[in-house]
Amino acid sequence: MGKMTVEQILIQLMGGMLTSVQIFVVTLVFSLPLGLVVAFGRMSANRVVRTIVKGYISVMRGTPLMLQLMVVYFGPYYIFGLKLGSGYRLWAALIGFVINYAAYFAEIYRSGIQSMPQGQYEAAKILGYSRGQTFFKIILPQVIKRILPSVTNEVITLVKDTSLAFTLSVMEMFSIAKMLAASQSNMIPFIAAGLFYYVFNLIVALAMEGLEKKLSYYQ
Repeated sequence: MGKMTVEQILIQLMGGMLTSVQIFVVTLVFSLPLGLVVAFGRMSANRVVRTIVKGYISVMRGTPLMLQLMVVYFGPYYIFGLKLGSGYRLWAALIGFVINYAAYFAEIYRSGIQSMPQGQYEAAKILGYSRGQTFFKIILPQVIKRILPSVTNEVITLVKDTSLAFTLSVMEMFSIAKMLAASQSNMIPFIAAGLFYYVFNLIVALAMEGLEKKLSYYQ
């Protein structure tokens, strides 16, 4: 590959940027609601369900995300003998990110839910609210306000963690930057990728800060 101009390098990086954004968005869209379901399982009155979910959370939070991505990708072949092809790389990355972040969000949800005063549940019961109505109309809105700072930290971490998809040779921003840096023998691709992550982080942080202020306004 011949020498490329800065403009050509940026165009090449653009495709990786879109993949990184895709991983980020898909992870949030699925891990946030899944985390709530996992949190319910963690607080379940059923001891078996509670133990299984507790084990899942412990494994997800106690092992590296990079290792989990490799297990999701290579697992179907080594365990079941299934050959899924290279097209499975992105799917494996998305699945790995979702189940990992769902475990982290579940613990954040759980801490927020359990911090709510028991009196609110009792007052809602007296007013004739069902358990579902009590949770979604009274408890959950307050929980969201309490856990938003912790969720923001995880979301910002996710922006940087998208680079771990390179483990599965997914052509996201970091993978392309690494490839271009090697072929062009210069640091421009790494600098450009670093600026992308910084700006992306800044945008996400400002968006979350704006959401937090908006929720505080309605409190």
